[in-house]
Amino acid sequence: MCGIVGFTGNRQAAPILLDGLSKLEYRGYDSAGIAVRDGENETEVIKEKGKLRVLAEMTNNGQAVKGCCGIGHTRWATHGEPSAVNAHPHASDDGNVIAVHNGIIENYQELREKLIKNGYSFHSQTDTEVAVKLVDYYYKKYAPLPIEAIARAMVRIRGSYALCVMFKDYPGEIYCARKDSPMIIGIADGETYVASDVPAILKYTRNVYYIGNMEIAKLEKGAVTFFNIDSEVIDKKLTEIKWDAESAEKGGYEHFMLKEIHEQPKVIRDTINSVVTDGLVHFDTVSLTDEEIAELEQVYIVACGSAYHVGVDLQYVIESLTSLQVRVELASEFRYRDMKLRGKSLVIVISQSGETADTLAALRMSKESGVKTLGIVNVVGSSIAREADNVFYTLAGPEISVATTKAYSTQLVAGYLLALQFAKARGEIADERYDELLAEINTIPEKVERILEDKERIQWYSNKLVNVADSFFIGRGIDYAIGMEGSLKLKEISYIHSEAYAAGELKHGPISLIENGTIVISVVTQDRLIEKTVSNMVEVKSRGAKLMAVTTAGNYFLEDTAEFTCYVPKIEPLFAGSLSVIPLQLLSYYVSIGKGYDVDKPRNLAKSVTVE
Repeated sequence: MCGIVGFTGNRQAAPILLDGLSKLEYRGYDSAGIAVRDGENETEVIKEKGKLRVLAEMTNNGQAVKGCCGIGHTRWATHGEPSAVNAHPHASDDGNVIAVHNGIIENYQELREKLIKNGYSFHSQTDTEVAVKLVDYYYKKYAPLPIEAIARAMVRIRGSYALCVMFKDYPGEIYCARKDSPMIIGIADGETYVASDVPAILKYTRNVYYIGNMEIAKLEKGAVTFFNIDSEVIDKKLTEIKWDAESAEKGGYEHFMLKEIHEQPKVIRDTINSVVTDGLVHFDTVSLTDEEIAELEQVYIVACGSAYHVGVDLQYVIESLTSLQVRVELASEFRYRDMKLRGKSLVIVISQSGETADTLAALRMSKESGVKTLGIVNVVGSSIAREADNVFYTLAGPEISVATTKAYSTQLVAGYLLALQFAKARGEIADERYDELLAEINTIPEKVERILEDKERIQWYSNKLVNVADSFFIGRGIDYAIGMEGSLKLKEISYIHSEAYAAGELKHGPISLIENGTIVISVVTQDRLIEKTVSNMVEVKSRGAKLMAVTTAGNYFLEDTAEFTCYVPKIEPLFAGSLSVIPLQLLSYYVSIGKGYDVDKPRNLAKSVTVE
């Protein structure tokens, strides 16, 4: 969840570290720090609580710190409160080893006690300081070889980590180690970079290496050497990142979230075109054959947060088009379930980053159970992409805002295409119906564009919600799934308490919360369920609720019940979620703006949840 940047080359490191860290602010943090080495001279460490701009002011935007090799970090507190002392980098007692760390060391108390007995003292409350001093301990106890010291420490550490380490005896070099926490290494023009996510180094290079689990890397100017846990050299292939640097910038928009909302027509179209040619879905790039699909009896969709809401929507779609049974599971629960997976199953894991800790653990558990796995991910070379049996890459490009929009939409359309091909491969759909549904999917980008053209009405209505304390979202079937996502969007960036309920459940408790002025947002796009949902809307209105409705064009009778009605273009009801979610994204954005909040970096949240 934190951010790491490292650099060794021929230029001053500090400005590059600060620039890279600024590209990772979306990951969430409460303090920041850098450590820079100037040749044989001592390493200068500067760190402070608060936003990155505090560090920039302390260092004159990095110009006051000299040296061509350094590491930087933005910290999101886990062990120890946000403070300058707890901020990274951390150093050994004599400054021999300096490091930054993402992840959680589970046995840090045990290791801390061992190190204290061996004469080490501790100044912070962090688990990271334990890792730094453990590396220093092995470095001094055995041979002064960085790779050996790090490898021995990795064997002792339980938990997750991405470590970047500098040694006093090896100026100009950075050593990296990884277990279950993302890290990439870039190289260009005689210089080498390391970061926890692509946007940090995209400005400098698009040629990267992915360091694997339980591997170590030695970074020198313009060179990288990789080692396994036995300190043996291993080969790696360079990967070219297709994103360009401009795609990770705001491009004239006030916020990344608004930019990413407006990018949805393009990225949805790109994702469709990645597997659809000549009027057919081709899963050659996904590596999932029709024969494998035909044998399936059960599908599990496993994800967290918004990706879980994608799964809830897709459950309705897949079960409508096929005879497959679908279960949607929260990854954080699924991974700890004592459950036997059916043999002829497919576990679909969904993650924008491909590094979500619980989802990755669920994937590994599924593979251990011997069932086929498929990852829907946005980041090439991510852990899920490398470890899943099959991969469907969404083409959302870099998503910077913490609140997902375009990644969610590409995951949804990827799921539609999977469902459609499942039906065809299993002989459960007529060719005419297949063609009709694929044509409907192809209309989604243009219809999203039409919704975005009418965003001023939503902006106007959002002003009415700025001061509300509570809100509720209701819907049935796919509309309920979209209500869940709309509710999450509103609460995570505007901090308004919000809950989503299946409309038919209102009488089972939630209706007791409705009183005069309560905001209820109803999603109404499923033709066969409209009358039922309207009845629920009338129920809450009679108890004083103020209603907003998101519905399909033509359902003008809803204006008799709702205070404000937002219309989306007509589409096959199975795919209506791709349209009805857009007004809810915009609503959340404008409410947050109206409240004066930081839309792209909401409090206490991070983009990629890479620890439990």
